[in-house]
Amino acid sequence: MSFRISVGGAAAEAVRRVVPQLVADRVASGITAQDPELWGPAAEEESAKRLGWTEAVAISRPLVPEILELRDELHAAGVDHIVLAGMGGSSLAPEVITRTAGVQLTVLDSTEPGQVRAALTDRLASSALVVSSKSGSTVETDSQRRVYEQAFRDAGIDPVGRIVIVTDPGSPLDESARAAGYRVFNADPNVGGRYSALTAFGLVPSGLAGVDIAEILDEAEAMELPLAVDTEENPGLVLGAAIAATQPLRDKLAIVADGTHIVGFADWAEQLIAESTGKEGTGLLPVVLEPGAPELSGGLSDLQLVRLVDDAGTHVFRDDENDEIRVSGTLGAQLLVWEYATAVAGRLLGINPFDQPDVESAKIAARGLLDARPEPAPAAFVAEGIEVRGTPEVIGAASDLASAIEVLLEELPADGYLSVQAYVDRVAHPELAQLRELLAARAGRPVTFGWGPRFLHSTGQFHKGGPAVGVFLQLTQRPAEDLAIPERPFTFGELIAAQASGDASVLAEHGRPVLTLTLTDPAANLASLVAAID
Repeated sequence: MSFRISVGGAAAEAVRRVVPQLVADRVASGITAQDPELWGPAAEEESAKRLGWTEAVAISRPLVPEILELRDELHAAGVDHIVLAGMGGSSLAPEVITRTAGVQLTVLDSTEPGQVRAALTDRLASSALVVSSKSGSTVETDSQRRVYEQAFRDAGIDPVGRIVIVTDPGSPLDESARAAGYRVFNADPNVGGRYSALTAFGLVPSGLAGVDIAEILDEAEAMELPLAVDTEENPGLVLGAAIAATQPLRDKLAIVADGTHIVGFADWAEQLIAESTGKEGTGLLPVVLEPGAPELSGGLSDLQLVRLVDDAGTHVFRDDENDEIRVSGTLGAQLLVWEYATAVAGRLLGINPFDQPDVESAKIAARGLLDARPEPAPAAFVAEGIEVRGTPEVIGAASDLASAIEVLLEELPADGYLSVQAYVDRVAHPELAQLRELLAARAGRPVTFGWGPRFLHSTGQFHKGGPAVGVFLQLTQRPAEDLAIPERPFTFGELIAAQASGDASVLAEHGRPVLTLTLTDPAANLASLVAAID
């Protein structure tokens, strides 16, 4: 079989207790038949238009020859570098697909001016841009498309031959792109972004970059029957129960990549699970960890360990002291199984796994700041080149960098988590991610790390809609050089600043403690941050 799962401890008990009822309720066959009533009356309207992912393989098959034909056309024109402008599921799925296949794809999912400029200046003459957006109204992808159009024109290149659009049929982007002569691929409109890995959103950029996308669909197709049948061995039911039905609920999932054949899968699973389940004060918080992470030795009772391994073995569940979930399988199989499992988890948690009611709040706040473009609020103080701001409960008791971090960690409840949100150029400063483990060791609680603004389209839903037990450390940076957005009254630097400030304001309105550290020189400021944490 192309997917295996092995479950032990409390998760195995949950499987034994819950899966028989899921089978009796015909949940698996109901999902496959796109039954919108599975998640209750309040979710029915949204569910009725969000279950197209269950037939994504069949719908996507005809796209494969079209994508390969365009790839050949681009190669013939000297194009061998694909850039993807997309956010959330539109970027994370192609990222894991191409990384696993060992194929290069430049993922531009940031509005940080340095990161955008670096992409623009990287082999522009031999580049094509894929713009992925369901509506086309996503501010990040709209801005990235505009700046690429101008760059192509400035280089004497017709953008029509270099920009490919992936969007829903009939969307504003679909209509404007076709009118302008761009090549457009339509995705199934009955699929939400985070469930779109096996649709045009996952396949077009991956296929153009050089992945064997037919093989990905073959791998997923091999799982369709096992996932559709109402049996106690159904991997979607088993995994859904294992992650969402432990008693008491282990609502933090430590996802650890111990295997080597799938690269970056935990990041994709993080956005799928967090955005699908984090609402109405409940949810499952995925925490992406390395094998030696501090959380794994901390004895945290609310943390469920999920290992992504090369071979999970053949047992559905085990009676041993190894209290963890192990999953393995081909990439296409994993994508489809986790989508089913997340839908099952939504039913078990009593929420709608297909909406994202709190995502829009941060967008509205950012738009308001872009319209007004007020001067930044004065820093409470500046320490070693780092501007320090925060919510009153954090900043009111702080006098220096170390005490500000100390006060934030003191706000952590016993069942809480710390979210580090880095609105920083992740290509130029990947070293900032090392702060996650330092903070986890210091806090003794789970710590997540997300690059802004991309996490706003995924885990940002959980931060506002999930359990109110998070505290938040924002890292922002002063850009060395800003970058204009053609035909827009704001720059990329102003956009990312508004996104960070807008999200901080919404978190504060929800009563979440926030500490914002603005870095004037990220590489140099890192040493100060490490010293303050230690």
